[in-house]
Amino acid sequence: MNNKFHRLGAEAATVELPRQFTCPFCYEPHPLALMAVKQVQSYVAVRGDWADELAAGKMLGVLVARDTQGQLGFLAAFSGNLAGSVRHDFFVPPVYDLLDPQGEFKQGEAQITAINREVERLETSPELVQMLDQKATACQKKCDEIGNFKAMMARHKLNRDQLRTAGNLSDEQQESLLSQSRYEKAELKRIRQRHEVEIQKIVDEIDDFRHHIHTLKTRRKAMSEALQERIFRLFVVSNARGERRDLVEVFRPLGTLPPAGAGECCAPRLLNYAFNSGLRPVCMAEFWWGASPVGEVRHHGHFYPACRSKCKPILEFMLQGLDVEPNPLEQSIEEDVPLDVIYDDQWITVLNKPSGMLTVPGKALDDSLLSRYQAAHPEAVGPIVVHRLDQETSGLVIFAKDKATHKALQRQFEDHTIKKRYLAVLDGEVETSEGVIDLPLLPDVEDRPRQRVDREHGKPAQTRYCVLERRNGITHIALEPLTGRTHQLRVHSSHPLGLNCPIMGDRLYGRAATRLMLHAQSITFLHPATGKSMTLDTPLPPGF
Repeated sequence: MNNKFHRLGAEAATVELPRQFTCPFCYEPHPLALMAVKQVQSYVAVRGDWADELAAGKMLGVLVARDTQGQLGFLAAFSGNLAGSVRHDFFVPPVYDLLDPQGEFKQGEAQITAINREVERLETSPELVQMLDQKATACQKKCDEIGNFKAMMARHKLNRDQLRTAGNLSDEQQESLLSQSRYEKAELKRIRQRHEVEIQKIVDEIDDFRHHIHTLKTRRKAMSEALQERIFRLFVVSNARGERRDLVEVFRPLGTLPPAGAGECCAPRLLNYAFNSGLRPVCMAEFWWGASPVGEVRHHGHFYPACRSKCKPILEFMLQGLDVEPNPLEQSIEEDVPLDVIYDDQWITVLNKPSGMLTVPGKALDDSLLSRYQAAHPEAVGPIVVHRLDQETSGLVIFAKDKATHKALQRQFEDHTIKKRYLAVLDGEVETSEGVIDLPLLPDVEDRPRQRVDREHGKPAQTRYCVLERRNGITHIALEPLTGRTHQLRVHSSHPLGLNCPIMGDRLYGRAATRLMLHAQSITFLHPATGKSMTLDTPLPPGF
C-alpha cells in the first residue's frame, strides 16, 4: 500500500473530473484540489512539533491523481525542508535528498565548509594582523625619519641662504655649501630607499599570505560550481511520456545552469512521485501556510502559481504527455474585439485597454494593444508606447503618433505631472479611509515578474489611496500612483505593510478570479501639441 497516496472522501465521487490538467502558472483550484488541501491543512494544524516553523511561512501543495485501479486520491508536498528534514510520512519524498548525510551534497558541502573555515581563520589570523601592524609601523617610521631629515635640511638651507646673502664667501666656502646640499639630497634619497626596501619585504609577505587566501577562495568557488552541477545531475525528473532528464539537461536550452533551489518546490516533487508511482495526475494546487516572508507578499491559505525562474523550465518538461489547460495569460483576446478609442487626434490616441490584453507584445504572445493599434493606424511612426498597463489591468493608455509627441509625453511622466486614477476592488476591508503608502520596490529576480518590498535596495514607490466603500468584506478604493513602478498598486494593496488587502483576482499577490479588479479609470495631462490640460476618463467595465 502506498502511504503517500491519500484517499479523498466519498464526496469526491460526486465531483466532475477536470477535462484537462491544471496549468501551474495560472489557475483556479479545482474542487477536488480544494478537498485535498482541506485534508492537508487539517493534518498540519495538529502537528504541534511543526507549529512554529509553519507559522513562519511555508509553501505546501497537493496533486490529485488516479491510481492503476482508477481510484482517486492525492499526494501532498512541501517546498524546501521541514523540521530539518525533507522526508516525512504524510508527504512525498524529494526529487533528490540534499540532507542525506552520506549523500554527495553533504559530503561536498563538508569539504567546502572546511575551506570556508580555513579562509576565515587566515583572514582573522594573528599572523596577518601582526604583518599589517609591522607595515603600519614601518610606514610611520619612514614618515617620521624623512620628516625629521627634511626639517634638518630646511634649517641647513636657511643657514646657507643667510651666509650667501651676507656675501664675502670664498670659493672653498661656496663649494662646501654646495657639497652639503648635494649630500643631504642624496642622503634623503638613501633614507627613502632603505625604508621602501624594508616596507616592500613586509608587503611581499602580506601578498604571499593573501595569495594563499585567494587561492583557497578560487578553489572553493570551483568546488562549489562543480558540486552544484553534480547535484543538479542527481535531480532527475520524469514526465508523463516516461522520459527522464536531469536538471542540467532541462535548463540547457536556456543556456544556463539551474538556479539555486531548483527542483525543491512542491510541483516538481508531486509530479515526479506521481509519474514514478504509476499515478495519473488529475489536478494540482499550491498554497501558502503561515506568515508572509519579509519583503514578499504571501497570504495565509491563498493559492499561488508555480515560480517561473526555478519551476517553469522543469514543469514544461514534466508536463509533456499530459493534456494541460492553456495558460490564459498566453491566450489572445478575440480578434473581432474593436479598439475602444476614448480620444484621437493627429498627435495622440487614448485607448481603453481590455483586461487580458498585453500593452505590447510579450515573449509568449505577439498579440497586443500596440500591434492592433499599429494595424489600424499605419500613420503612427516612431516610438508609440508612452506608458503601459499590466496584462490583466484594464483602462486608459496613451499612444503617441510621432517622435516629438512621444518625447513630450515621456517628459511629463518623468516629471510626475501626469495624474492617473485607478479604481480597484480589494479582498478585505481597509481600516483607514485615506493615506499614502510608501514601500520601495525591487524585482524578484527568482520569480519575475513578481516584485518585492526592499527598503535597502528598492526604488521609491508611493501610492495615495482613498476608500470609496466597504461592504461584505471587500473594499472599493481609488488609487493614485505617485510613482510608476511595476506592480506598484498590486504590491502596495496586498503587502502587510501596505493595505494588507490584495486586489481581487490578483493571481500573483492574492486570489485568482475571473479578472484582476483594477481599472485605470482617469488620466490628466497636458496635450503635447496644444498645451491644454486634458482629463479623460472611462466607465468601469462590466462585472467590475
